[in-house]
Amino acid sequence: MDIPITHRLSFKQARLTVLIGFVLGTLLSLFQIAIDYASEDASIDREIRSLLQISHNPASRIAYNLDAELAQELTLGLLHSPAVVGARLADNNHVLLASVTRPLAQSPYRMVSDFLFGKSRQFDDVLRLDHMPDESIGTLHLDIDTFAFGSHFLQRAVITLINGFVRSLVLAGLLLALFYFTLTKPLTGMIRALSVRDPRSLNQEAMPCPPGHENDEIGVLVAVTNRQFETVASEFARRQEAEKQLNDHLNELEDIVSARTQQLESINARLSQSNEELQVARSTALDMAHARSAFLANMSHEIRTPLNGLLGMLALSLDGPLSAEQRQQLSIAHDSGKVLVELLNDILDLSKFDAGQVELERIPFDLAALLEDTASLLSQNAAPNVELTCLIDPHFPASVLGDPTRVRQIVSNLLSNALKFTRAGRVDVRLAHYGDRVRIEVCDTGIGIAQDAQAKIFQPFTQAEAAITRQYGGTGLGLTLTHNLTDAMNGQLSIESNLGVGSRFCVDLPLPAHTPPVQWAPLKGKVLVASNANSGLLEMLGRLLPHWGVACQQLETGAAPDADADLLITDCPECLVDIRDASRVPVLLVTAYGNFMPADQVEALAPLQQQARPLPRAVLYQSLARILRIEGQPNTSPEQGMALPAHRAHILLVEDNPVNQLVARGMLSKLGCDVVVSSNGAEALQQLEQDHFDLVLMDCNMPVMNGYDATRQIRKNERWSALPIIALTANAMPEEREHCKAAGMSDYLAKPFRREELVALLDQWIPVEQPQ
Repeated sequence: MDIPITHRLSFKQARLTVLIGFVLGTLLSLFQIAIDYASEDASIDREIRSLLQISHNPASRIAYNLDAELAQELTLGLLHSPAVVGARLADNNHVLLASVTRPLAQSPYRMVSDFLFGKSRQFDDVLRLDHMPDESIGTLHLDIDTFAFGSHFLQRAVITLINGFVRSLVLAGLLLALFYFTLTKPLTGMIRALSVRDPRSLNQEAMPCPPGHENDEIGVLVAVTNRQFETVASEFARRQEAEKQLNDHLNELEDIVSARTQQLESINARLSQSNEELQVARSTALDMAHARSAFLANMSHEIRTPLNGLLGMLALSLDGPLSAEQRQQLSIAHDSGKVLVELLNDILDLSKFDAGQVELERIPFDLAALLEDTASLLSQNAAPNVELTCLIDPHFPASVLGDPTRVRQIVSNLLSNALKFTRAGRVDVRLAHYGDRVRIEVCDTGIGIAQDAQAKIFQPFTQAEAAITRQYGGTGLGLTLTHNLTDAMNGQLSIESNLGVGSRFCVDLPLPAHTPPVQWAPLKGKVLVASNANSGLLEMLGRLLPHWGVACQQLETGAAPDADADLLITDCPECLVDIRDASRVPVLLVTAYGNFMPADQVEALAPLQQQARPLPRAVLYQSLARILRIEGQPNTSPEQGMALPAHRAHILLVEDNPVNQLVARGMLSKLGCDVVVSSNGAEALQQLEQDHFDLVLMDCNMPVMNGYDATRQIRKNERWSALPIIALTANAMPEEREHCKAAGMSDYLAKPFRREELVALLDQWIPVEQPQ
């Protein structure tokens, strides 16, 4: 392997050394030339001053004697000096005695000399005699050409520079030869020795060390290289042995893989068969799911139809004249029917949750009334020593926007749990509104929940302790459903509980106000309350009565009622005998429905009215209005003075079930509507041809022509393109609403429906007229 000379290390080192030496030599030569320049510049003035000093005495005598001939000889003699190019001699009167000149010397290097020393210089010597040292007798003037001195300086400078350059060249040659023999030649020999070696050979001789380099860096490099060769050879031998073993293992693995491949082929065959079986099972499961959905839809239709008649007839009966006990009994029956409807909705919700199709409504509803209805219905589950109270903010809106069904489920689950685990004390349901959110609190004095169990009670089929299921019953799904519904409505559910003290569940839901709070007509009077200081009844009355303008005062235990009191409200049946002996003030007894007094005792203690707890606000207001007087209207009931909207509309009811016809016609008639009934879709088309209607309530499943086909026929006629058609169906499955919409129906109402839901639909589709 031959390396170009410019790439050799010896050449690079020599080049670097010579470069450094050349630079240093040049700098030293320049320094020497600068010193020579300064010396030469000073010698010019020194030599001319010496020449003037020699010529001073002769020139002084000549000037004194005014001898022009001698003056001419003297000046000519001065021109013999190489540097003098002009001389003048004048007396003290500036009379010129002699003047001689000659031209400047010419040379190519004169420009450099003139740059360094100047082109010429002038010198003047004032002439005096020794016996008259203070009197000037003349002047000797010389013109000097500096090139006579500068030429000698330039010659010396050139010689100095050439001498330095030659020294650098000689040094470079010597260093190049020295570095070659001491460095490049041994390294080149090592490179040749390495290049001819076979790296695959295991038996190789050691690389020899160049003579004279055994102890320097080259010798160390040779020794390290030989050790590396030995290491590589031993490593190569080990790798050959490992490769041989690896090949043996590979052969064994091939045999194993071959055996495993046969096993996998048999397993794949079995998996294929299993996949086919799973596919068949999946198809079967889907068919069963569709069958279950169809079953739920059919069962929903079959159950809702009689429920609609039951609830409708109970609602119509409640609108008639009834005694307090009859009204309470029918209300409980009506609420029980609503429980059946909610149970049916929960069953349908199972399919919705399984399919991930839970939908939330956003309609206006009376949350306060919903809470009171739910509490009244669940009050039958309360223990005899438990007081259930609804504490609603007097300024709570009359209606809010949201899903009433889901909110009712939340309230029902929380209140059911509170009543289940409370054997004595109070259960309070509190309702407040702030901003666009609603806060529902359910507080109890029950068994409470331990801190470590609070985190798991929201898990399905889980209760705080195993003994709770055995002692109190339940499946552990209520709080899980409540938690999921709260999350679905973008709300928050929190719990505060202490074991043995009680629990407080708080639900915050985004339910903005739809209508402002109800404006109750102000009452006037004084009411006494005979109850425990810690009772929920006292807290409720203390909030509501002052808001209605009624003075409220607690009656101390054993004290007689004031003579000026208009009404006494109590939750203690045992105290009535003493109270009646002391006063004939009207009494309102608030107690559990199962604790109502017999009719003969009520007659003996008259005037006495009984109301079941929890006491709704509307019931309390009506009871007060019957006894007290409305301010400014002495004998006016709470409904008087308030104009109720009437729906003066002509409505076509298409329904095949006679009971449902009676229910719907009764509700619509009480709302001020004229109703025409048809038994099927074909009759409905005939009625539309004969008369004008503002709205059609269309049942979906009917003989002769069902509601879907009838709606399609109606929509084909341009006269009825804007006619509102409301679907009445007992099928509450999620896809039913889309089915009705696709047929051309305007809205959807599931059976059994409540009067409030019917009123909301009429408000939406028919303009409301206020009675004059």
